[in-house]
Formats: sequence, C-alpha cells, structure tokens
Amino acid sequence: MKLLNPSIEQLVQEIVAVNHAWKEAKEIFNDSASPLVTSLRDLKTRLQIRLLRTYAPKQVYLAEDRETESEEPLYGLLLVNSIENWKDAAHIPVRVVKEHLLTEEIQRYIRFH
Repeated sequence: MKLLNPSIEQLVQEIVAVNHAWKEAKEIFNDSASPLVTSLRDLKTRLQIRLLRTYAPKQVYLAEDRETESEEPLYGLLLVNSIENWKDAAHIPVRVVKEHLLTEEIQRYIRFH
C-alpha cells in the first residue's frame, strides 16, 4: 500500500535520490538530452507534482527561489517541517509547474516570503 499512498517522508527521500541521480547523469553523459537524463528529470517532476498534490499546502509549499542561479525562474518545494535534515524537495522550474498544475492549484500551493 505504500506504493499507492507513499508518506511525505518516502516521497521526499525519492525526490532527493532521483535529483542526485539526475545531476550525476547530466555530468556523466555531459548531455541534458540523453534518454537517461531526460527520464530522471521527468521522474523527479512527477514525484514533485505528486508531493504537492498530496501534501500541499499543509506540509509542503511552493516558494519562488530568487537566490539560486538558473537559466529560468525556479520554485523551491519547501517543507513545513524538515525531513531527515532536508528543508526542501528540490527545485522545479516555474514553467514546468505551469505545465503540470492548474492555476488554482498553484495559487493554493504557493507562499510568498
């Protein structure tokens, strides 16, 4: 049943693990278009969207990240209570959030600092 209804802890652990694997694959293949790199990126996105839809806004929320250097605007998925010393569940481009979530969902999940 954990696969169908994972805890927030499990989802965050999976996101962190996939995010690390994605970054390593990008370095190894030196190519963001590699099938493995693309697959890991897409898996991370699906896990993040699932985390938001299941646990936002009470346990996780979106916040615009203006400090991380990036080619495009990013949201951080910030945790209300840290999980195993993680305070967030990685970044997700604003563009990707808009592609996967309804405007009403984004408004419900976002917090401004």
